[in-house]
Amino acid sequence: MFKRSFTAIFALVVITLITSFAAQADSGWPRTLQSASGSVTLEKAPQRIVSTSVTLTGSLLAIDAPVMASGATAPGSRLADEQGFFRQWGDVAKRKNVKRLYIGEPSAEAVAAEAPDLIIVSATGNDSAIKLVDQFSAIAPTLVVNYDDKSWQQLVTLLGQATGHEADAAARINAFNQQQEALKQAITLPPQPVTAMVFNGGGRAVNVWTAESAQGKLLQQLGFTLAVPPANVQPLHSMGQRKDIIQLAGENVASGLNGHTFLLFAAEDPAVQQLMQNPFLAETAAVKQHQVYALGADTFRLDYYSASHLLARLQQLFVKS
Repeated sequence: MFKRSFTAIFALVVITLITSFAAQADSGWPRTLQSASGSVTLEKAPQRIVSTSVTLTGSLLAIDAPVMASGATAPGSRLADEQGFFRQWGDVAKRKNVKRLYIGEPSAEAVAAEAPDLIIVSATGNDSAIKLVDQFSAIAPTLVVNYDDKSWQQLVTLLGQATGHEADAAARINAFNQQQEALKQAITLPPQPVTAMVFNGGGRAVNVWTAESAQGKLLQQLGFTLAVPPANVQPLHSMGQRKDIIQLAGENVASGLNGHTFLLFAAEDPAVQQLMQNPFLAETAAVKQHQVYALGADTFRLDYYSASHLLARLQQLFVKS
């Protein structure tokens, strides 16, 4: 008798807890979010999210948000799989049956066909569909997100609030922060400061990550000091006024790369030799001291997945076994 009573009470407690949790998960709706294009009100947690930004899709997947479809980039490249999704999360997208919306040029018709209840748009970058925001807003609530001034942790926090997946975002961040702190305690930093960059082959143009970039924020959290190009070096603005990169070209490349160590993002080991053999960079301090390192092809855009891979690469390079 006692066993049966205890079992019944235990079952009742469990049901109560589950009901309470579900009520908490559903609370806070409707909610109003501040978007880069103005405030957006969501009546309930979205169930059919369309991401027009291949950069932001990885962060949505990391918090288990219900992404139905995503814009894509050129398929089969060093950065993207056969779908045009970034390699670091392509397998996750495949498991979750995320549909490719389009490659490159955004399409309001393709978005509408997915019957979304939330549309995500990036404010900057090559994957921005900002010009179609008015059309998207007529289809479903549309959230415009800046990613050029945020860490991936700030992005998943914002997207967690937008999707009701705050707990998933917090769990990802907590697990990553523990891994990052362990690396910080073990790492032996190379000569400082460092120039963190994307080196484009012939060296005619180089993108230097700033302290406001996700890449710069992560490096600084690990104790790295970022080199800043001299004030007299004029950057290009062909990519628009972005906060995360300084684009150098021509005669400004060598003088702008003033770090004692070069960290090459979106690059594998062959890029190190290519840079070391570049005659225009032969007199830079990092090349002279052979302090040039590749941090992996998937670090062009940092999300939870590529940031985790980056920690692993930094551990391989700078933690003594």
